[in-house]
Amino acid sequence: MSSGWVRRVARRGVVALGLALGCVSAAHAAWPEKPIRLIVPFPPGGLADLVARPLAEGLGEKLGQPVVVENRGGASGTIGTAFVAGAQPDGYTLLFATANEIAVSPLLYRELRYTPFDSFTPVASVVDFPSILVTAPGEPKDFNGLVEQVRARPGAVSFASSGAGTTNHLMAELFRDALNLDVLHVHYKGGGPAMADVAAGHVEAMFATLPSALGLINGQRLQPIAVSSPQRSAALPDVPSVSELGHPELAVTIWAGVLGPAGMPDEATRKLSGAVAEIVQSPNFQAFLTRNGATPQYADAAGLKQAIADHYARWSRTIQRAHIALNP
Repeated sequence: MSSGWVRRVARRGVVALGLALGCVSAAHAAWPEKPIRLIVPFPPGGLADLVARPLAEGLGEKLGQPVVVENRGGASGTIGTAFVAGAQPDGYTLLFATANEIAVSPLLYRELRYTPFDSFTPVASVVDFPSILVTAPGEPKDFNGLVEQVRARPGAVSFASSGAGTTNHLMAELFRDALNLDVLHVHYKGGGPAMADVAAGHVEAMFATLPSALGLINGQRLQPIAVSSPQRSAALPDVPSVSELGHPELAVTIWAGVLGPAGMPDEATRKLSGAVAEIVQSPNFQAFLTRNGATPQYADAAGLKQAIADHYARWSRTIQRAHIALNP
């Protein structure tokens, strides 16, 4: 056996060992190794986008890879949500969504390409958006006064919404059902026109999303009656909550959080959830949310999964009772 043959075999062995070690290293590579996309299923400038951008910046700092916000709006948030549901579950395509897209839209739209419980990996909740019951200045100044007005004029007191099946509409239906009232719904193409008509006195009331209404409230163009969270909002500490007014059944908030496609690796889910927890608990992020009328609300993957189930069950009852179907 020649010494040259021995040297050639040895070299091949070293190469083979190096390739094997490289495969092992790749198989156990730590996530993340490349930039991450955070899909916001709405156009830039909305409430979800407002929160997603500082969240993405914080995640990028904690994970060591850029987290890039990508807006994919359309069809009430269902287009971007369906995109993430169909993405590779490798932890590099994430969704920042609200309860509406995940737990309400499947109750309203019959042909969605995703389901609340099978299409996503819950990661963590980030924030709650309460609703605020508002009227025009000069209308009834408190909750009981508005209820008395509705009872005195059954079917004539109008509630605005940003469209059929939206949170504004569903909250008004919950209000009507809980207090056995007869109200008139007026649907607009968007929350801006709806709030403008309430401020002008063309429509009596609206359950607006608090962050979107805060500017008009602070400018005294809308009169706040009650907030739909269990406790008062730090943004409007003088406005009572529906619970303290004796109507805990109206205490509903809209959460927003991070999800991935179903089957996402456990490592990615754990790292993401831990990073989200640190961001949500940071004083700067909490102050940012409070200034904008939102409430910091972290829950881990199990907590978000339960929130999806709770939200689905609650709105399922309301939608069935009100016979709401957008494309039966």
